[in-house]
Amino acid sequence: MLTDFGYISIRWIWAALTVVFAVIEAFTLGLTTVWFALAAFIMIFISFIPIPLVFQLMIFIILSAVMLIFTRPLALKKFKIGKVKTNVDSLVGKYALVTKQIREFEKGEVKLDGKIWSARSEDSSVIDEGTKCEVVRIEGVMAVVKVLNC
Repeated sequence: MLTDFGYISIRWIWAALTVVFAVIEAFTLGLTTVWFALAAFIMIFISFIPIPLVFQLMIFIILSAVMLIFTRPLALKKFKIGKVKTNVDSLVGKYALVTKQIREFEKGEVKLDGKIWSARSEDSSVIDEGTKCEVVRIEGVMAVVKVLNC
């Protein structure tokens, strides 16, 4: 049976792989190799069952892939890893008041969170002064807005 490599048991190899993948994850924080570390840890216990090494490797690959595909998106959402939100990102979805008319080929101004922003309409339509709008996105120092349908 191919569960021993001379003096080294396959269990020690799985344990070493667990540590290696965990260390890689600690340095990268990408929530990728942690699933391989978990699969290698599970394989330590599975290796007590007399299964040939080829099947152990297949089980390891399947476990890793399943955990990576099904749990990584949930973990990314839970830990909010990825895009770093800035103060500007918090303005998207807020309401603004047009203080200077927005025309098709001319930017206007909106008052947003107590500050005046350059603005343009999302669909290039004319938005009159005094109209309440919603911020769709921020492009540089310009707010892109759309008229609220009230």
